[in-house]
Amino acid sequence: MPETILIIDDDPHLPTLMRVNLLDAGYTVVTAFDGAEGLRLFHEYQPDLVLLDVMMPDMDGWETCQRIRAISTVPIIFLTAKGAELDRVKGLNLGADDYIAKPFHQGELRARVNAVLRRAHMPPPTKEPILRCGDGDLIVDTATRTVIAQGQEVEMTPTEYRLLLYLVEQPGRVLTIEQIYDAVWSMDTDAMLTNVKWYIWRLRSKIERDPHHPRFILTEHGVGYRFAAG
Repeated sequence: MPETILIIDDDPHLPTLMRVNLLDAGYTVVTAFDGAEGLRLFHEYQPDLVLLDVMMPDMDGWETCQRIRAISTVPIIFLTAKGAELDRVKGLNLGADDYIAKPFHQGELRARVNAVLRRAHMPPPTKEPILRCGDGDLIVDTATRTVIAQGQEVEMTPTEYRLLLYLVEQPGRVLTIEQIYDAVWSMDTDAMLTNVKWYIWRLRSKIERDPHHPRFILTEHGVGYRFAAG
């Protein structure tokens, strides 16, 4: 079965171009022109990826993303205005997996969609099926891609999960921001190194008892981060 992509964008022309491009790439494509319609189609079609515009009337991309994230970890790519750095940062904080700055070439769109879906479906590299940290306060089950923190299951986006797994598999090792970026995002995206900082913040908010005084993901000032498994 071809993977389904949901486009949510109120532009009168761009969604049509994206739809033709992605249909040609073999995807099933569903299009919505506002956030409310997008949520309705999301529930109906359960897409494998969402392309989400930021600036829309009534329900903007931020609120639409929050509502999707409340029920799903499906990959989300934000469509942002060129140079809108604050939009990109906010999108990452809300759980976006990538973003594309408008205007963009249709070939770039196809490559970015392929890359995000490929990362989402990549099998975990670990040989250990269950990783336990901090006397069981953090458990990563790689067979089911389940994360349990302080006894509660934690919802993770595909990018968040890959970042956490990369850190957990290298306990005690100081990892530079560049190393983390290359391992988790690679060259498939134009996302910047600042992505690492924002995703670390998101992980801490999900797995740490006190994100301001982390136990697991420690900052090595001027270098990067270190995962403390004990």
